[in-house]
Amino acid sequence: MENKRVSVILSIFIILLVCFIIFLTIVYLKIATPRKIPTLQSTKIDTALRGSIFSLDGFEVASSSNLYKASINTQSIDPDKKELFINLFSIYSGIPKNQIEAKFLAQGNVVLSYKLNNSVATNLKKLNLILLRYDVFREYENAKGVVIPKQGLSIEVSGNNRTYPYKSLLEPLLGYVKKGEIDGITRVYGLKGVEKYYNDILASKQDGEIVGKRDVGFNVIIDKEAIKKMRQDGFDVTLSIPLRVQHKLEGILDRAKARYNVQEVIAGVMDSRSGRFLALATSNRFNPGTLRDIKDYSSLNLSALERVYEPGSTIKPIIYAILLEKNRIDPTQVIDLEGGVYKIRNYTIRDSSILAKGTPEDILLRSSNIGMVKLVAVLTSKELHTALRAFGFSELSGIDLPYEKRGTIPSVRRLNIEEATKATISYGYGLQTTFMQLMRAYASFSNGGLLLTPRITQYLSAKDSQKYNLPTPAPIEILSPNVAHKIEDLLIQVVQRGTGKPALVENVIVGGKTGTAKIARNGEYIDQYNGSFFGFAKDSKRTYTIGVVVFESHIQNDYYGGRTAAPIFKEIVEMLVDEGYLDKTNPPLSEGF
Repeated sequence: MENKRVSVILSIFIILLVCFIIFLTIVYLKIATPRKIPTLQSTKIDTALRGSIFSLDGFEVASSSNLYKASINTQSIDPDKKELFINLFSIYSGIPKNQIEAKFLAQGNVVLSYKLNNSVATNLKKLNLILLRYDVFREYENAKGVVIPKQGLSIEVSGNNRTYPYKSLLEPLLGYVKKGEIDGITRVYGLKGVEKYYNDILASKQDGEIVGKRDVGFNVIIDKEAIKKMRQDGFDVTLSIPLRVQHKLEGILDRAKARYNVQEVIAGVMDSRSGRFLALATSNRFNPGTLRDIKDYSSLNLSALERVYEPGSTIKPIIYAILLEKNRIDPTQVIDLEGGVYKIRNYTIRDSSILAKGTPEDILLRSSNIGMVKLVAVLTSKELHTALRAFGFSELSGIDLPYEKRGTIPSVRRLNIEEATKATISYGYGLQTTFMQLMRAYASFSNGGLLLTPRITQYLSAKDSQKYNLPTPAPIEILSPNVAHKIEDLLIQVVQRGTGKPALVENVIVGGKTGTAKIARNGEYIDQYNGSFFGFAKDSKRTYTIGVVVFESHIQNDYYGGRTAAPIFKEIVEMLVDEGYLDKTNPPLSEGF
């Protein structure tokens, strides 16, 4: 019996001893093994921004800002103060409480919002300090025994946002951007217009970075030990276009489109000496902030560069200039205009002019198709082809915008084989041109015979305001000054007493030429027309080349260039006078008057 009692006591003793040893082991491990505390160092990224686009008069027409995300570790919030956090976060962020509560259904790190603007992000950073002060956040130990120190509300950059405060103004010239993720940050890159052409210039260069010790609010402590890398934003682009002039021009085109019931109206105003645009507009615009709502995607294209068409009679002064430059015109010659009907093999050419006969100048002033056919006949096919290319047709203008079309002119071989093709080119059929090509060609008449490279940008600038001028190719002399002046004078006469009378503006020197061309679809001409007017307006100090094209006029409406484009041209000149870009009081003298 006594032995049995001793055995029981011994067993109990052994059990207690084992338990005590286990206890000591646990205590030892707790004391001897240091707690796993995360690093106290933090990295702050200062996300660089895409550069802005400015109008010439200083308006920021496209800008970037950072979007922020707010995130929280739900376990780091004192359960007794969870409701306080939700209420205050809702007030400071403007996000409804029920949306925030739904986020808390998940445990651990959750993102409360990805799209906070800078103002809201700043307010939430202030809220974080308040919440820290009231011990809303706590330290806790996770399932792996790692002690997670007190964490506050995290506010970090989630991406870049591109805004266009003037909506459709300056579109599609400005273009638009697309979002893409780079290094975990949503950034934007240009797809059309200025945004596309200058994408590498506008794009952010380098994010800033600060690495150092952190405080309880997860802010990097800026001291001598902190490692810094400077942020480098993209360059800014300043256009040569004043916003007010562009806005006025767009209003003119909008009213014209409604008045004539046409598909599109485009127009541009370019300094004849520098090639810089004062305005370049279309009636078909879009708001880049609402691209998803766009139904007609053709409005995303810049028709001044991307739309090709047969120019009609606006080509006639160019053909005439080529003939003058080659000394192939006898100003005293009288040409029989065949009673308004002229056949070249199986092709019939008709005239709307009532002239029975006329001199070369009469032919240009009254826009006789038959007269132009007879004048161009003295040029060989190679001479005509080479001269048209010299004027920039079937070539890129080099303007600082993307997706420019070349247009087409018939080959020398085709011109040799097809006599009718060579004939129709003389009055604007059988070749495809762009608005920009015609602007360049017409500018040569009022700048002494120079073919310019057009520009819509004035300069680039860094954030320190240092300006950088862009190199521009030297002008090419395509006409002698005497021939250029002769054409300039003839175009003034076209407006004074020829087909361009609807473009006349009193006390301003205006010259130009109308054009009307039937539209071909599926190899056949239909009862729709493109009407145009290209020319210039000048005073004693300034000369502007101005072009207007009215696309797809219907035969039942006004469709002649003289009835549609010329009045718009006149309205543009009057706008330039009103805005102080042309002076009525002191127009330059012009020969022939």
